[in-house]
Amino acid sequence: MSVFTELVKARLTLLVLLTTLVGFYLGATSPVDYALMLHTLLGTALVAAGAAALNQLMEREHDARMRRTEGRPLPSGRISPNAVVVLGSSLSVLGLTWLLFAVNAMTALLGVITIASYLFLYTPLKRRTVLNTAVGAVPGALPPLMGWTAATGGIAAEGWALFAILFFWQLPHFMAIAWLYREDYARAGFRMLSGVDPEGRRTAASAVRNTIALLVISLFPFVLGISGTVYLAGALILGLAFMAFAVIFARSLTEKSARRLFLASIVYLPLLLGLLVADKRSKKLTPVIGISQQSPWHVHVG
Repeated sequence: MSVFTELVKARLTLLVLLTTLVGFYLGATSPVDYALMLHTLLGTALVAAGAAALNQLMEREHDARMRRTEGRPLPSGRISPNAVVVLGSSLSVLGLTWLLFAVNAMTALLGVITIASYLFLYTPLKRRTVLNTAVGAVPGALPPLMGWTAATGGIAAEGWALFAILFFWQLPHFMAIAWLYREDYARAGFRMLSGVDPEGRRTAASAVRNTIALLVISLFPFVLGISGTVYLAGALILGLAFMAFAVIFARSLTEKSARRLFLASIVYLPLLLGLLVADKRSKKLTPVIGISQQSPWHVHVG
């Protein structure tokens, strides 16, 4: 079981499910369709797990060079590459099929985009350009949008706001990680901003710039009417606090400040999402891109 949970990046998959659930709940009308919600979470979990396994397959030689990843199942020899090919592919295909038939075509399409951008854009770009972080933030930000489309059947401005929050949150979060493990990444041949920025000025600027952007973007749910004043006040407080940690990191560029920025990012996201859920406001939603709530091939599974 340990090999499986490591292979599918269980903690990351749980974060994916959390953000998907928030997107679904915010888009759902009352009463909530719990069967549809469970189908959405199951399909998304399979997609996330399959993509994580295939990502580790593609990066196994590079993971073996990094202290923080050398103990993963593939570099440590606890599972064979052939087994991961079968497992990762099966999980991915099953997840996409589940989303298509049990949820809707739009959500399944976003699942395809998530897998494709994660495996065929982000993964190879990690060895070619420092822009890989921004590219990798796209598949990381799609799960709440998938939850939204699962509940509403279409993509609206509100769903894009959730996508943007996750997108901009990932950038300072990863800048902290990249600074902490910059030598490890360089040893593995990954081109991270921290690896080509020995003084840390560009890394620091990126962290501060994106926490400012996140602060602004986090107000959009209130502006669009899916959350109330409690959320607005909380988003402002959380955003300013997160930005303060980024500024401290930028001024000192120490491992201690990087670790604190990382921890601040871990605290920030669930608190912000919790406020969104707690202060949800009902509103008639008009999809920008829409299909029927259920796929034309929709069937109830289980």
